[in-house]
Amino acid sequence: MEDDELELALALSLLDMKDQQISTPNQMTLHPAVRGNASSVLCNSNAKTQGNSCTQQEDVPGVDNKSLGTSQALYVPDSSTSFSIPNTASVSGQVMKEEDLSKKPRCSKNRRQRRKVAAQQIVGLKHSPSAPPPVLLWFRRDLRLCDNPALIRCLELGAPVIPVFIWSPEEEEGSGVTIAMGGACKYWLHQALSCFCASLERIGSHLIFLKASGDENKDGSSLHTLKTLVKETGAQTVMANALYEPWLKERDDVVFSALHKEGVECKMFHSYCLRDPFSVSTEGVGLRGLGSVSHFMNCCRQNPGASIGVPLDPPVSLPSPTRWPQGVPLDKLGLARMPRRKDGTIIDWAENIRKSWDFSEDGAHARLEAFLHDGVYRYEKESGRADAPNTSCLSPYLHFGQLSPRWLLWDAKGARCRPPKFQRKLAWRDLAYWQLTLFPDLPWESLRPPYKALRWSTDCRHLKAWQKGKTGYPLVDAAMRQLWLTGWMNNYMRHVVASFLIAYLHLPWQEGYRWFQDTLVDADVAIDAMMWQNGGMCGLDHWNFVMHPVDAAMTCDPYGSYVRKWCPELADLPDELIHKPWKCPASILRRTGVVFGQTYPERIVTNLEEQRSKSLQDVALVRKQFEQYVDKRSGCDLVPLPKRLVSEALGVSHWDGAVVTEGKQFLLPVITRMEFKHQLEDPDADAASNPYNAVLKGYVSRKRDETIAFLNETDFTASVMCEGAHRQERLERDYRRMEGLPLAPSNRGRARRTSTAKDKFSVVPGGAIASRN
Repeated sequence: MEDDELELALALSLLDMKDQQISTPNQMTLHPAVRGNASSVLCNSNAKTQGNSCTQQEDVPGVDNKSLGTSQALYVPDSSTSFSIPNTASVSGQVMKEEDLSKKPRCSKNRRQRRKVAAQQIVGLKHSPSAPPPVLLWFRRDLRLCDNPALIRCLELGAPVIPVFIWSPEEEEGSGVTIAMGGACKYWLHQALSCFCASLERIGSHLIFLKASGDENKDGSSLHTLKTLVKETGAQTVMANALYEPWLKERDDVVFSALHKEGVECKMFHSYCLRDPFSVSTEGVGLRGLGSVSHFMNCCRQNPGASIGVPLDPPVSLPSPTRWPQGVPLDKLGLARMPRRKDGTIIDWAENIRKSWDFSEDGAHARLEAFLHDGVYRYEKESGRADAPNTSCLSPYLHFGQLSPRWLLWDAKGARCRPPKFQRKLAWRDLAYWQLTLFPDLPWESLRPPYKALRWSTDCRHLKAWQKGKTGYPLVDAAMRQLWLTGWMNNYMRHVVASFLIAYLHLPWQEGYRWFQDTLVDADVAIDAMMWQNGGMCGLDHWNFVMHPVDAAMTCDPYGSYVRKWCPELADLPDELIHKPWKCPASILRRTGVVFGQTYPERIVTNLEEQRSKSLQDVALVRKQFEQYVDKRSGCDLVPLPKRLVSEALGVSHWDGAVVTEGKQFLLPVITRMEFKHQLEDPDADAASNPYNAVLKGYVSRKRDETIAFLNETDFTASVMCEGAHRQERLERDYRRMEGLPLAPSNRGRARRTSTAKDKFSVVPGGAIASRN
């Protein structure tokens, strides 16, 4: 009995000392560790699971443990957490050392176990007025430790942190067909959550998985789940990083408002984009050029808002609660569910995706580092090459928040080579989310009213062939097969397959958007919707180009390596014919084993120019039919503006009935392809006769084009010099004839060509050079 009382007194004494340390404001203010700072915060946790280990002081690089003075970790049996703060004043009160606690009377194993349970209950007492309640950290698409403002803010509170992930598939979707979480995205999310949970366990915590449930009509799934968690854990604070899809922002507002009414403090942090899309304003810039990245960047410069700030370093450890709430296994979320055949065998469609990607946060940083050491130097001029690793492949990590855009921007600026094109891609990403906030129906509704009436093709066979990579055009087939097997393709190839679907197959852009959303591991509603709308001729910014399925290969795959990798049945064809195998002689086809319709599909369309002409004629027809949406002066399409942009343009903060009437549309002329403007004058003209034909002609490389331009300029200069020399010779010759003097001899150089040409495309004409002795 005396032993029990002694142990109880010791535990209560330790609790008092710990409360005194926690209540000291100067010592317990945890500042977020910022990259480049000399000191970092040390937040040590004692347990990965409930009450199974004792608190230990961790070693921090660059910090001498002996220099910490009396700021040492408290040894408390099975306590919830302890903090070791370097370079702070001494804690008042006596600190009990491990040796003192070890001097206990010998007793039986059962009695020691009972004391252990009693100490747990006393130290982790839920209803103790001095024990801080835990903080719920709601993870969504921010699965990282580095540069996570919500996570760092939790550490500043000095309370136990309960990381939570709530899966609610119904809430992820908008009111239309968004397919926010397709099959490939769900699989990546499953793997990313598994890796992130392991990362949390390394710093003394773990992630609680929950599947949302509840009365959707009354409470909403996530709200019901969070309310249950608050009651179970006693948490009084919920923190999260913001999402910017309009329907998700509306969900978050409802959830936080309901929790706030129940006395729960809720805080949202900005980190998913470089710029909060709801804070972007057109004031001082106007609406001219709306939809272009240049206009968006001008808006950000004119109205800068909050600064981007410095990336935050990851925490060393995470304080854990005494009791963890009950979660569900990750597999129960059903994110990586595979279909089964009739015989019961599993169809593992994600096998190649697993082989192609590292799903962890460390994998994101490794890929970024590799790109900044190599690929970034070729990105500016060779990012379109599909046969070389010239792109970063960071888009899925950005989408799921395993890499923050701020961290990426800082590392890109810190690289020796700073290509503006790469940094501009982050502006494109923010632009897409800004457009989605302005037009919430962007994923399913055409922004330009006339184009809703386009007579799209309904040929399902063409759509299936495009999806499966069996169109008969090797470049398109290779890209679509890469998409299916790895869940990714570079941006240039996305333009190629989109142009083929819309301009040559004349299938609706919504079909391409839905397929991309289901098969891309980086499927992003805002980015995909904006790009498919622009490619489908109905977005704010018309693509002023169309990718030809054969000519584009000269740019992205001039030697056929990309096609040989993903279409191995064509691997033996020569470089000159691999992108157009239908032009191969029969002898070559027999020798390489290519049989159309058997080993490789026939072309689903043979006359590409005819298909393009039909598409242009259809556009001209609907623009003529809905001429009220065509500006008569400029020929540009007119787009109805959302109320938010109208109020900014009029300079009013609220709706003035005298200026803006309900139901009245404000139409803005937007960027329109010159090809469409000319086609409106002669709707029945074919595409070839249009002087503004938007089909791009391929090139081997931009470097080759620049070399040719330089040589042509040199040749032009040489020809000018030659012409001047000839003129001088003529004047001198005429003068000698008039004076009766003998003619002077003249030496003339010969035309020459570049002797160092590496391929037939680089041979350029040389200029004649006149030399005088």
